[in-house]
Amino acid sequence: MMRMTPLHVGEHTLIGIEVKLPKTTLVVVSTEKGYIMCGALDVALLNEKLKDRGIVAGRAVGVKTLEELLAAPLESVTIEAERLGVTVGMKGSDALLKMM
Repeated sequence: MMRMTPLHVGEHTLIGIEVKLPKTTLVVVSTEKGYIMCGALDVALLNEKLKDRGIVAGRAVGVKTLEELLAAPLESVTIEAERLGVTVGMKGSDALLKMM
């Protein structure tokens, strides 16, 4: 099952997506510039094999809901996210504001 939910981050309304899969849930929140996602995101792949795409993204581990994703500290971020000021340890909601 998939759920799309409007989320308020600062003065912005974003769309969060939850995808229920067997034994796991994928959660992601996106802006026009980038996104944050649960632990299923492979930041190393984005930084290495897909580097030419300049993907702005951050990963939080141990989250099961969109609300947890917004509150959780990011465990890893892409090189392009770092260029926007997104850092490891930053709350998901704060990272999304940097991605606006």
